[in-house]
Amino acid sequence: MKRLLPLLLILPLAGFRPAPPPPPVYTGGPVRMALVDRDRGIELRSYPAEGQRWVAGERGHRYAVRLYNDSPRRVLVVLSVDGVNAISGEDADPSQTGYVLNPGQRADITGWRKSQDEVAQFVFSSPSGSYASRTGRPDNIGVVGVAVFEEARRWRPEPILRRGVPLPAPAAQAEAAADASASRIEGYASKSQAPALGTGHGAREQSSVRDTDFERASRSPAQVLQLRYDSPRNLRARGILVDTPPSRLPREPQAFPNRYVPDPPAR
Repeated sequence: MKRLLPLLLILPLAGFRPAPPPPPVYTGGPVRMALVDRDRGIELRSYPAEGQRWVAGERGHRYAVRLYNDSPRRVLVVLSVDGVNAISGEDADPSQTGYVLNPGQRADITGWRKSQDEVAQFVFSSPSGSYASRTGRPDNIGVVGVAVFEEARRWRPEPILRRGVPLPAPAAQAEAAADASASRIEGYASKSQAPALGTGHGAREQSSVRDTDFERASRSPAQVLQLRYDSPRNLRARGILVDTPPSRLPREPQAFPNRYVPDPPAR
C-alpha cells in the first residue's frame, strides 16, 4: 500500500510532464541540512567536534530546519527533532512519514506539524520545557536529524518494483548500517553531558503542505544526517570555539514583508 506523505512542493504547470531525470551527479549525499535562527535571520554556523557537528542556539529564539535537495530527483526526508518525528509526534524512526522535496528544492521546516495548514514553532527552550521532555521522552534532547530516501527509478526496466513496496536492502548493507547506527548511539552516550537547550512547542503559524505518493527505492535510508545543538556556554565547555553573535543585526527592507492578512486591532 502506498503511503501518503506531506509534500513541500511548487506545483508544475498544468499539462507539463517533465522527462525522467538523469542519474544523480551529487557528491556526499542528496541532502544538506542547516539550522536557521529565525529571530536573527541567519543560518547558524556548525562546528565540528567529537566526530559530530554542533550548532549554538539562543534560548527563546525561534528556529527552522533548512533542507537543500541537491539531487536531480525527488527525495523523502524523515525529520527527527529531539528524537521525535516532527510530523507525527512518534518516537522517530526512518520508516515513518516525512517531507518530499523536489529536485533542487530548498525548504525551511519551521515547527511541529499540527495539520496540513499549521505548525507549532520550533523554539530553543530549556530542556525541561522541550516538547520531548513534556511528553516524557527526554533522552534525545539536543539533536536534529534526517533520514533521506531516494525515489524508485521507475524508468529502469530492472528490477521490477511492485506498487508501493520498496526494494529490500542487501543483508550485508543492512548489517553495516545497523553497526554504524549502534556506534553512533554508543558514542553519543559516552560523551553526553547535561544539555542546556531543547526544542519547545511554540506558537502556531501557517505552513501548508499536501499529501503525495512516494515509492522508496530502498528500505534503508540513502543518507542520515544529524546536528547537535546546545548553548554557546556548553559548547565552549567542550572546547568548541563559538563565534560571538552581534547584539543586533540590521534588518534588510522587504517589498512584501507580510505573507498573510493579520488580525485587526482589538477594540
